[in-house]
Amino acid sequence: MSYLLRVQLPDRPGSLGALALALGSVGADILSLDVVERGAGFAVDDLVVEVSPGALPDTLITAAESIGDVVVDSIRPYSGVLDTHRELELIDQVAGARDDRLQVLVDGAPRVLRVGWSTVLDLGPQGAYRVVGSQSAPETQASSVPWMPLNKPTVLDPEAEWVPEIWRDMDTKLAAAPLGDSSKVLLLGRPGGPDFRPSEVARLGYLAGIVATVLG
Repeated sequence: MSYLLRVQLPDRPGSLGALALALGSVGADILSLDVVERGAGFAVDDLVVEVSPGALPDTLITAAESIGDVVVDSIRPYSGVLDTHRELELIDQVAGARDDRLQVLVDGAPRVLRVGWSTVLDLGPQGAYRVVGSQSAPETQASSVPWMPLNKPTVLDPEAEWVPEIWRDMDTKLAAAPLGDSSKVLLLGRPGGPDFRPSEVARLGYLAGIVATVLG
């Protein structure tokens, strides 16, 4: 069983080693690590850890937070493919697709950006509508999208009136980015959190911009 653990820890020598030892003491193996963000004296990392079947996630949280100044932002099951070039791989898949490239984009975006689902929205005569959605995208769609058109990647208010009730009930964090100069946007949903960090929104913007260029 694998989990994606997002932790905030002091940005100083030895912090990551101490965390690895603490997780190892409860039988967890670190499979990969991504630096999500660095700030003044702290770092936010995503760790994919593997534990034995039946191990409780709370055990990982307790072990991690036994180290001073380490805070677990979130923990959730993880079944994605481990690699270090996720964005490049997805861009290559979109570029090489013969059929619906937007479908390839939304199918791959959750794995690349570690979210629950993604959709592409566009504006038509009757307002915003869904063009394509990932397999995990909710059936319930927003009836109005007042923040479109969008001119830059941004975090959206998950409690805004336009957000469907079921999305709010699932505490879905939202972020979106324009697909080039078109009216289309790539919308991401992360049920249960954690919040989107500025660096994640920047990555979303870069990815959407490059894909828009590929799409022409």
